[in-house]
Amino acid sequence: MSSHESHPHSASHSHAHGHGPAAPVSRHLRKVIAAVLIPFAAAVAVGLVVLWPGGAPPHKPSGVGFDQPTETARVVKVAEVNCADVHAEQQPQPPSPTGQPPTGGADKGKPCQQATVEVTTGENKGRTFQTVVTPDALRQYTTGQEVVVSYSPKAPKDLQYSISDVDRSFPMWLLAAIFAFAVVIVGRLRGLLALVALAASFVVLTLFILPAILQGSNPLLVAVVGGSAIMLIALYLCHGLTARTSVAVLGTLASLLLIALLGSVFIGWALLTGNTDDTTGLVHGLYPDIEIRGLLLAGIIIGSLGVLDDVTVTQTAAVWELKEADPSAGWRKLYGAAMRIGRDHIASVVNTLVLAYAGAALPLLLLFSIAQSSVGTVASSELVAEEIVRTLVGSIGLVAAVPLTTLLAALVVSADRKEQSAPTGEDTGAGQVTGAEVGSGTGAGVTDGMPTSPTGGRPGRRGGRGKRRKQ
Repeated sequence: MSSHESHPHSASHSHAHGHGPAAPVSRHLRKVIAAVLIPFAAAVAVGLVVLWPGGAPPHKPSGVGFDQPTETARVVKVAEVNCADVHAEQQPQPPSPTGQPPTGGADKGKPCQQATVEVTTGENKGRTFQTVVTPDALRQYTTGQEVVVSYSPKAPKDLQYSISDVDRSFPMWLLAAIFAFAVVIVGRLRGLLALVALAASFVVLTLFILPAILQGSNPLLVAVVGGSAIMLIALYLCHGLTARTSVAVLGTLASLLLIALLGSVFIGWALLTGNTDDTTGLVHGLYPDIEIRGLLLAGIIIGSLGVLDDVTVTQTAAVWELKEADPSAGWRKLYGAAMRIGRDHIASVVNTLVLAYAGAALPLLLLFSIAQSSVGTVASSELVAEEIVRTLVGSIGLVAAVPLTTLLAALVVSADRKEQSAPTGEDTGAGQVTGAEVGSGTGAGVTDGMPTSPTGGRPGRRGGRGKRRKQ
């Protein structure tokens, strides 16, 4: 092959590596990856069918707490009244430890508010009732404000409705619209696909995971099957049906299994019950068949899944890009370079998890600070120990995901590139290397169709050494 033939070939080869997604993997490697992932995807599909709940089971409403039916209503009138006339006098506050005036003292003597509320939905649409708001109440009402009311059918007629919350549907939907707009504007098609994957995840959560747990299925099994379905949908929809995505799926799956194993061991070893708040107690009271400890473990798995996807996709993409930048790099070099990226990722992700859980448990931590409890007492209490186990188990899974995914990606991409590049070197021989030398301006020439070096050396040996270096 002459230099005129080999030079355009190398130029087009370089262009393919420099732009767009990674080159397709070989047919043999696709078969190997499919042999692993197709049975896994089939098992997830079978699990969805077997555990599919068909909706939440019916129960007899208790009429208390979250189990109360709710309707929307509107405040139609707000009037000032004397607190004593409506039997709503403020409770005296204890003096401050520092000798300051009691909290709420500035509101003493102020009139109360009597709000007239009209029910706007439900079988009693149009009914009105009145509620009294004291001056020191955190929530005040205005005329025309939309609210949510709880309905207790067994209570006396005048007491059947009470305000439970304000209607914040508009600001929440507006914020969601701004979020979707920002994702699509910045992410374009990938952003749109990410929103579709988010909607699909919500569908799996609400139509499968939650009803299946309420039906009495094992929460751990439900979380593994449902989380795997969310993972497959989200990763392949957002990142395409490629070998790179498949490696990220395998890394995520391995880390999820590790989280499930560690969570199961330490939840049992620490004797955590999972029944640490009123909401959990209410769910267990309404559905006694639910295994609360398994519910805790299921929450750890689902909570870790989103961050795991980010870690595994990032590490896999890093390995692929490093290989594109240096096609001659072996798997050890790729692994070392990608792990330097992964260590920074580990530091930021672990800190994110700890701060996220600390922020969610901030009121609880404040209570322990007020009680002046020791660190050991606080950490060993079930309320805090549950959060510690949740945080550390999830963090261990995330940390393990980095080397696992990086190693798998490095092995896959290195094996694939060797398989693709070997026939090319055998077919072109020294001519391909000489063509690269001509393109690089080393002064090599062509005599009678054969490449020569500027010094009259032996191009065959130079080409041979160049070929070995490329491998």
